[in-house]
Amino acid sequence: MNKTLTTLLAGAFSAVATLTMAADFKPAVIYDLGGKFDKSFNQSVSVGIQKFVDETGVEVMEFEVTNEAQREQAMNRMLQRGATVVLGIGFGQADAMDKVAGANPDKMFSIIDVNWLDHANLRQYAFKEHEGSYLVGMAAAMASKTGTVGFVGGMDIPLIQAFSCGYSQGAMAANPDIKVLANMTGTTPAAWNDPAKGAELTQGQIDRGADVIYQAAGGTGVGVIQAAVDAGKLAIGVDANQNYMAPGSVLTSMLKRVDVAAYETMKDAMSGNFETGVRNLGLAENGVGWALDEHNKDLITPEMKAAIDAATAKIIAGEIVVHDYRSDNSCKM
Repeated sequence: MNKTLTTLLAGAFSAVATLTMAADFKPAVIYDLGGKFDKSFNQSVSVGIQKFVDETGVEVMEFEVTNEAQREQAMNRMLQRGATVVLGIGFGQADAMDKVAGANPDKMFSIIDVNWLDHANLRQYAFKEHEGSYLVGMAAAMASKTGTVGFVGGMDIPLIQAFSCGYSQGAMAANPDIKVLANMTGTTPAAWNDPAKGAELTQGQIDRGADVIYQAAGGTGVGVIQAAVDAGKLAIGVDANQNYMAPGSVLTSMLKRVDVAAYETMKDAMSGNFETGVRNLGLAENGVGWALDEHNKDLITPEMKAAIDAATAKIIAGEIVVHDYRSDNSCKM
């Protein structure tokens, strides 16, 4: 009886402690241009945030940036509303995060797609997108019937060039004679949310012979996928698993686990296990990968899967080193 009572009391005290911690804990997330429901980068983050909310019942304050000037304002507004941890989404928030985190050393901050800031209260997530892009590049080359594949990027920056470069390396590893076409949507943040331009660039590549097109373009990628579907060609999704968007027409998706980064940030901050510094996630850390599900299983042959699985193992073992464009701003094959 006493043991049972002690156990019940311990459970009650634990529950009270958890509720107290939750009451003092106020998380916030700031989505970047393209919006929370961009079906790509931001939306993948929102999946991780929702998982945290569902598990803990803790509300997460949210803001969707619609212009660049709002980033710093949004962070400060969240702090004024009592935020104890602020998660910023995307490299575009780096300057604002640098300033706000530096001015508020007693608060916790986290940012995705940044690894160059230096604050003791800041966690940074970077990803080896070139490794995941290598795998889908192999899939594209093996699926292509024309010997030409395409890539449509969003904003022309080193990050997106790294996607393109990794994709080209994988495609050429699978077929040294493959031709890879590449276009960027623009040079300003508007390039992340221009489906019409994405569709136009995709059609241009199809006209030049491409029959598989990989997009790393945020909301612009919706137009890329639709244009490929309309032309009877194959698309490759990015960040989130986008296979469902056009079953039978999306060959695969390059997964970038920003949902895990968002979930970890909130869980660790709430539990008191918030370690700062840079976390660089690639294939070995399950930070990137490729999607195989009921929507594309008929498109992926056993030979394709075997080749991709073998390349994955070799990349993790260091037997294949995928060149990262960001290391020297060049694409080495």
